[in-house]
Amino acid sequence: MKTDEDFMELALEEARKALALEEVPIGAVVVCNGEIVGSGHNLKETENDPTAHAEIVAIRDAARKLSSWRLNECQLYVTIEPCPMCAGAIMQARLQRVVYGAVDPKAGVAGSLYNLLQDNRFNHTVELKSGVLAAECRQIIKDFFSELRQTRGRVGESG
Repeated sequence: MKTDEDFMELALEEARKALALEEVPIGAVVVCNGEIVGSGHNLKETENDPTAHAEIVAIRDAARKLSSWRLNECQLYVTIEPCPMCAGAIMQARLQRVVYGAVDPKAGVAGSLYNLLQDNRFNHTVELKSGVLAAECRQIIKDFFSELRQTRGRVGESG
């Protein structure tokens, strides 16, 4: 039987695919009954699509494969804490559980800035587990932005 760490390793493999495309290296997999039914990595730059976050790509993949938008028996493994948009998609998909690696103190809403996924005012709440392979998940992103600053100047500056 695979563990949370095993599935997070697969999410990290997805993050490495994003890295190869010079995308922010975030990866995700959707698991149902112990099997991967969806996978994805950031494709915002590649597809010029602000919604092409790893979580949403993986959720769309799972929904297509399962022929249902209801993923209520599935879990999402993602290398970084979900943002507000992804948290909304997670709730809309009715995912049962989310496991993430690194916290995102600037945009995370699964415990950092807010906890949208467990707010009882919504019609669906999600079981959460954080910190799975956190060091590895944090390091791949840290290295990406460090390299970006070295090769392209400071991130966020024009020219």
